[in-house]
Amino acid sequence: MSGPPPASPPSVRPPAAHDAAGDVARWGAFSCVLVPVVLVGYGTSLAGACGTALGLAAVTGACRLLLRRSERGAARQGAGEHAPPRGRPGAADPGARAAEWRTDRNTPVG
Repeated sequence: MSGPPPASPPSVRPPAAHDAAGDVARWGAFSCVLVPVVLVGYGTSLAGACGTALGLAAVTGACRLLLRRSERGAARQGAGEHAPPRGRPGAADPGARAAEWRTDRNTPVG
């Protein structure tokens, strides 16, 4: 008499990465539809509700863009890559800029 087969251990899956930008886009799309419907239901004009939907869509798009950009930067920084400095050359190191000038006559060296 053999008993039931031994239970196999549950498979362990790594948790999926949380997609914050995707969540923002999904909730934004939901609100772009729901909010105008509620506004029209409470007596707001159709034009006002459409304007609200366009405003919500613009804010949602901007938030999604900024979140994606932030996620890429965090992933790049986590991978050990460093973004090149932005702005004017020498702006990151004020001392480097000052070393190019003579302090006695306030003229460029060279």
